[in-house]
Amino acid sequence: MRPDTPAENVDHTAEAARLERTADRYPEDAEALLLQAAAHLELAGDRPAASSLYDRLLATQGSLENPFLVRALKAANLWEYGHEAEARAIIEGVRVASPRDPAPWVIVAEALESHDELEQAQETFTEGARVLLTDVAEPPYSTHPLLFGRHRVRRMLGLPHDDWDVLADTLHTSPVSLDELHDPKRVWSLGSENPAELEAEISRLRAELGTFRQALSRPFPVAVLHWPASELTELVDAYPSLSAEYPSHEEHLATIEASLRELSASGTANLGIVTGTVPSYEAFAASEGTSPAEPSLLPQYATTLAARGRAVEWPPQRGTACWCGSGRVYGECHGE
Repeated sequence: MRPDTPAENVDHTAEAARLERTADRYPEDAEALLLQAAAHLELAGDRPAASSLYDRLLATQGSLENPFLVRALKAANLWEYGHEAEARAIIEGVRVASPRDPAPWVIVAEALESHDELEQAQETFTEGARVLLTDVAEPPYSTHPLLFGRHRVRRMLGLPHDDWDVLADTLHTSPVSLDELHDPKRVWSLGSENPAELEAEISRLRAELGTFRQALSRPFPVAVLHWPASELTELVDAYPSLSAEYPSHEEHLATIEASLRELSASGTANLGIVTGTVPSYEAFAASEGTSPAEPSLLPQYATTLAARGRAVEWPPQRGTACWCGSGRVYGECHGE
């Protein structure tokens, strides 16, 4: 599907089938591809088929990068076609597991919210914030939906602002405040005959649309390419001209961290790291009709890996392993 194809012109069933075929050809990217396929099936209204794809992924849970994300998506999908009890059980399992990725928290909380379980949704958003943001100086980009969703549900419940609500207000960049966007009385303004109220609602809708467009324009992180030591040795041995790009593995790792910190300081959000392998890189070069020895191919390879869902967030969540693969906690390794 072309990225500029209007949604109403998409054959979601056919697109899901295409993604499944692609996943069979590229098993290393199957997780990201099958999740996209399941999303198309949900949009096509074939929720049982989408659940089958989630089950297919969970059957290989040992090799999944984001098992709790798959579980959360399955729960949200099940609830939409009448399997409430099973969905609730999965949601409870995700909450108990306390994943370090914000996406599962957001998905299960929004599933509860969409079914008018506002108290449970608020508790879930809050649990996620507590797990991921306690003692964190600057919330990572990926956690913003967690804070915004929590703010929205608390506003609907009529709860007073707390520190995380204030933080959500600070992170929100739209010209219309979160308090106004999340005002539970907004629904009534759509039926108002007062021109001023209607004009205000149009402004709020435009602000929301701008926020959604901004999020959609960043479907994957700005990613920096990382080579493990053995892969980098193999790469430079095979293509000596790339030694100018990678004088040593230690310098390569230092450059990655420095580049990401510089991007972050400049205001660039949603940063990530993709890890390359020589066979994958050579296959990409062949698909582009370019020699792997061409340095300009490296950033294109990184972008392609990120688009396939291979990026991991930078900086890593507090207490998690460093991106370099040393096995040490990030704060005690490159995060020092």
